[in-house]
Amino acid sequence: MKSYSVIIPCYKSSKTIKTVVTSTVDEFANLGIRDYEFVLVNDCSPDDGATREAIFELAQQYSFVKAVDLGKNTGQHNALIAALNFASGDFIISMDDDMQCRPSEIIKLINKINEGYDVVYGYYEKIEESLFRRFGSLVHYWTVRYLMGKPKDLKTSSFWIIRKYVRDYIVRYTYPQVSMQGLFLRITNNITCTPLQHFEREIGTSGYTLKKLLRQYNNDLALSVKLLDNSLLIGLFFALLGVIGILWNLIYKLIVPGAAIGLPVIGWIIVFFSGLILTAIGVLGNYLGRMYRGQTNDPQFVIRETRNIQGKGKEQ
Repeated sequence: MKSYSVIIPCYKSSKTIKTVVTSTVDEFANLGIRDYEFVLVNDCSPDDGATREAIFELAQQYSFVKAVDLGKNTGQHNALIAALNFASGDFIISMDDDMQCRPSEIIKLINKINEGYDVVYGYYEKIEESLFRRFGSLVHYWTVRYLMGKPKDLKTSSFWIIRKYVRDYIVRYTYPQVSMQGLFLRITNNITCTPLQHFEREIGTSGYTLKKLLRQYNNDLALSVKLLDNSLLIGLFFALLGVIGILWNLIYKLIVPGAAIGLPVIGWIIVFFSGLILTAIGVLGNYLGRMYRGQTNDPQFVIRETRNIQGKGKEQ
């Protein structure tokens, strides 16, 4: 029998998380699923401990609920990594804590992954967002597509399901800057998406501020060295352009002996050496970037306290 882990990063969700868990339990019962667990991660919510107490109460009430309280706020993707470290199911489902992705939609993800896919994203065909959020989503889409090779037709959200082997590889990643899309695309190309119905947030507002969106955008950049590669290519282009410009001015001087070429030649020399500098920065940055990614020891997350968890979870 297949087992399922539901991982939920929690942020100021003391009023909704119990509904999310109990509704999902009811949906699993309707689907005939008996082997499941929940991993709830409180991402250091600034609500005087309300979210922390809510997930600990659920862990006390239900033996299948694992609760993890982080010592500092790390962001949604790092909280997901923390949850994955304690997820032991054959399939792992990521959900939000605000009932915007309803448990009734889980069957669509399960049916799709049973077709043989390794990762299945749910996406919303119709969603009401502010102009700012739409712009941010568009920038994020093009960033991930360009830097990480995201397929053009792959639509994503925070509601997804993966196989256990994908989880096993993800938890080996120890770099503090995390992008789940980037990690999925590093592990497998067998990814698809399926349309879901989007529901209004029942309580509260989105926890993604401009600062957090920019931080996640920076995390996406950290998983790719394409920008360094581009600086190398741009540097070589300008160096070549400088050589062509200098040669052209010298030839022009031979054709028209009276022509003044002093300033143009100086300009092309500047272009040439600027290109060499960019090329050197690109080469050096490439090596340093790879070394930094491999040797940093900053933690992805810091666990303050847990409930219903044996060991550290990495070996599950």
